[in-house]
Amino acid sequence: MPPRLGAFLAIVLWGLSFVATRAVLREIPPVTLIVARFALGAALLHGLLALRGQPLLPPRGRWGALALMGFVGVFVHQLLQAYGLTLTTAVRTGWLIGLIPIWSAVLAALFLRERFGVAKVAGLALGFAGAVLVVTRGRIEPGLFALPATRGDLLILASTVNWAIYTTLGHRTIRALGSLRATAGAMLAGWLMLLPLFIAAEGWRAYAALSPAGWGALLFLGIGCSGLGYLFWYGALEKIEASRVAAFLYLEPLVTLAAAVALLGEEVRPATVAGGLLVLAGVFFVQRASGAPAPAGARPLTPEGPS
Repeated sequence: MPPRLGAFLAIVLWGLSFVATRAVLREIPPVTLIVARFALGAALLHGLLALRGQPLLPPRGRWGALALMGFVGVFVHQLLQAYGLTLTTAVRTGWLIGLIPIWSAVLAALFLRERFGVAKVAGLALGFAGAVLVVTRGRIEPGLFALPATRGDLLILASTVNWAIYTTLGHRTIRALGSLRATAGAMLAGWLMLLPLFIAAEGWRAYAALSPAGWGALLFLGIGCSGLGYLFWYGALEKIEASRVAAFLYLEPLVTLAAAVALLGEEVRPATVAGGLLVLAGVFFVQRASGAPAPAGARPLTPEGPS
């Protein structure tokens, strides 16, 4: 497959993931969804390891790092996003996810001593202003932060910071094990951590409530977003420059926007779109100031990244 086509298909899958997640959450609880999704994703990735003749289990010396990655990148991250999507829209989620490269740049400045100049500060300010506009929808009114949609947006915002932390935590492990082994190991670890919640809630009972469309969306999330998207994205990164691949990330909120309107009938407000565009502008300034494509690092360790 041509690498640019692979990158584009990965972005389409990830852009649709928020819409598919919100659709499934109308029928089953978040934990039930996440456990099924990552069972499919982990099975697919470990199957690929077997086909390539690679060890299914990582070296013992990496188990602790992978457990931490699984906790932050699967257990915490997916719970934040799933519960957030029960309260807010896929459209606003798609725009807010664009903040991840900005938080990654902030962490790099704090822990890697990377320079944070005027352009990066301007990008951070634009991104923050855009996030405020998306969350408030252009209105500051009494009780705003008590609204379910606002609480959902704040959970999604927390997930963007969490994902940037995950990126930083997993950097050494992915370099040591390779992207496929690191992702498969972290995904399996995170899935195992979710099982006690699933068992306590008797989550398997909820699957009977899934409609055929719900099953289709769930399979799409597990196989498409948590499997094929990963393969397409890293296949592209292996063949062309990261900066060229990263450019496709700007399309993701637009894919989510179009799909949420067409498939879920979500309302799109001008303030939300304006805020989303400010977020993308902020990311653009941060990237240009860094001299390297921050978005490419925004999704290094899981197939569909922050979705």
